[in-house]
Amino acid sequence: MSSKHVLITGGLGFIGVNLAKELAGHAWDVRLFDNLSPQIHGMLPHIDADILSSPQVEVVRGDVRDGDALKTALRGVDSIVHLAAETGTAQSMYQIAHYNHVNSQATASLMDLLANEPHSVKKLVLASSRSVYGEGAYRCQEHGLVFPDARSVADLQSHRWDLRCSVCSKLVRPVPTPESAVQNPASIYAATKLAQEHLVRIAGGALNIPTVVLRLQNVFGAGQSLNNPYTGILSIFSTRIRRGMTLPIFEDGLESRDFVHVEDVCWAFRLALESDSPDGKVLNVGSGKPVSVMQVAELLVDMLGGSVRPAVTGQYRLGDIRHCYADLTQVSDALGYSPKVDINEGLRRFADWVLTQPLPEDGLDRANEELKKNGMMA
Repeated sequence: MSSKHVLITGGLGFIGVNLAKELAGHAWDVRLFDNLSPQIHGMLPHIDADILSSPQVEVVRGDVRDGDALKTALRGVDSIVHLAAETGTAQSMYQIAHYNHVNSQATASLMDLLANEPHSVKKLVLASSRSVYGEGAYRCQEHGLVFPDARSVADLQSHRWDLRCSVCSKLVRPVPTPESAVQNPASIYAATKLAQEHLVRIAGGALNIPTVVLRLQNVFGAGQSLNNPYTGILSIFSTRIRRGMTLPIFEDGLESRDFVHVEDVCWAFRLALESDSPDGKVLNVGSGKPVSVMQVAELLVDMLGGSVRPAVTGQYRLGDIRHCYADLTQVSDALGYSPKVDINEGLRRFADWVLTQPLPEDGLDRANEELKKNGMMA
């Protein structure tokens, strides 16, 4: 594609700012559209990013739920990267209408504008989530590849953390999750992300606007929000480590995630914008490697010089999954993508950056009390 003027919704968030840097470095003009949510940016937003002073970058404050503001932001852009979304898995389970409004309805409004207003948009790339799978792919010794349902409340209450085959009830082991895996959202957040995918795919096809959906794994790196206690375990852990507080690890600590560095994610977005080969596709973007939550916590304690070791609590949150990590075959074929920053290097960069930041207030206990009050945690 020759398009070089992009609108990034949610553009002042962690991924958006890094993506602006990546794109501006490759001759793109970038318009960042963001409402500066206090939950992400704090009550007095301050974004310390040199890229925002670049003549190639324009910042527009606005909300994706405001159709008039969004209409104005679309003027003159050739491409859209749609990042704007609420992201708290557990919080979504009791703020259902809010998550639907910000994630699903705002995306519908965006596509409605593209259907009914003059514009120059020739491509749209959506940031989706690995959460649309629910639990990832597993392998049963007897029945092969299986996609288990979410764990029941009874399972969690009994601390039966691991998944079993729905046919033979034997324990199953996690394997890389392909894009063809069963989509079985386990949270309202995940359901809204899947709704976004359908809205973009169907409307984009009808409007002859090529679309690409990138299902992101757990994105991390320097610059991520340290203010949001509902999402981003690395931020939550780092604040408590610096404050010498206990580091509570849910379940048994062996639950795993695919942590992908923000530089790799932004590279994937640029490739998706600049190539026609991924058009119409849904692609996983991750590291392709699972890492346990306990392992990440231990590494961070060491890198930040913490004095308190992580402690397994046996607590759990409804909507959390046990395991999921990405099969990268399709994104490699379509984009030539292969992650460059491994977990150790990425965590080292993150820890070095954290130590340069003001010490945030710890909001985890308050957030957990809110989750317990709403029946989403035990």
